[in-house]
Amino acid sequence: MECARLPRARLPPAEPPGGESLPGAPEDTAVPQPAYIALASSGELERRVSAAMACLSSCRLCPRLCGANRAAGEFGFCATGRHALLSSAGPHFGEEAPLVGSGGSGTIFVAACNLGCSFCQNSEISHERLGREVTADEWAELMLGLQRRGCHNINVVTPSHVIPAMLEALAIAIRGGLCLPLVYNSGGYDLPDALRLLDGVIDIYMPDFKFWDPEVAARYCDARDYPERARAALREMHRQVGDLVIDAQGLAARGLLVRHLVLPQGLAGTAEVCRFIAQEISRDTYINIMDQYRPEGRIGELGPLDRRILRDEYVEAVAQARAAGLQRLDRRRLPMGF
Repeated sequence: MECARLPRARLPPAEPPGGESLPGAPEDTAVPQPAYIALASSGELERRVSAAMACLSSCRLCPRLCGANRAAGEFGFCATGRHALLSSAGPHFGEEAPLVGSGGSGTIFVAACNLGCSFCQNSEISHERLGREVTADEWAELMLGLQRRGCHNINVVTPSHVIPAMLEALAIAIRGGLCLPLVYNSGGYDLPDALRLLDGVIDIYMPDFKFWDPEVAARYCDARDYPERARAALREMHRQVGDLVIDAQGLAARGLLVRHLVLPQGLAGTAEVCRFIAQEISRDTYINIMDQYRPEGRIGELGPLDRRILRDEYVEAVAQARAAGLQRLDRRRLPMGF
């Protein structure tokens, strides 16, 4: 979930109950019903909430497998307890075109992270945990507020470590009239077992696939198993939602959208990542080959990530994606001729 640094509205302070009314979705008969509506109607969503909450007593929600009793206030790698820390919420116009439309993607930035990349462009959120702990009711009201503002989806950024809190808030928001597609925007460091809690809940999965080489992953995010975990996560995500479906208005309705950040000197392993996606996920996978790497976070002056990527490096990465057989590339930053 690499994001360009844009001005963001900070999370508002908690409001007392009894504010404005909670109307339903904006009128748009062309928008299909999100998957979670049926899950909630059947009672299955409440069962998922309970199952997810049970995971907090010895946390195994992500590949860190820390075993912290987060329900009792213990912290593991993500330094997050029972409730989520949220940093900001608002319409985001810097996401991929199928998410943005005219009203923006209703983006909620979760503080802390289960990966902790040393070059993170949002390190004040991921490393410094800039945010406020919120209850499920408060999170639900944020989602409903984004819907009222005309956003096209609810886009939760770095949710891997807060799946229980997200599900709890979603169940409340549905009762308040939420009916926008839900986007799971993660760093790709996810467990299939945790993702199965979201089967029938998430409409759009948007993971990163950051590194192919375990040694690179170990150096820059202390997660040697990242490539293996990301491959397993993408398989499970695609099993649940399939290829990205874009409606007549050009908006994403359901499916998988992969992000891949090009790194200097080919350290991301773009050719291998793209071959895996084309051969083992789908040649019709929608992928964003991203060019906005810059040395930030804790990377300091450590080479070779102490510089931005060169234009030739990005052109080569796009060519590698094409050579692998991937044709659905996000076109906003593609070099002329691609």
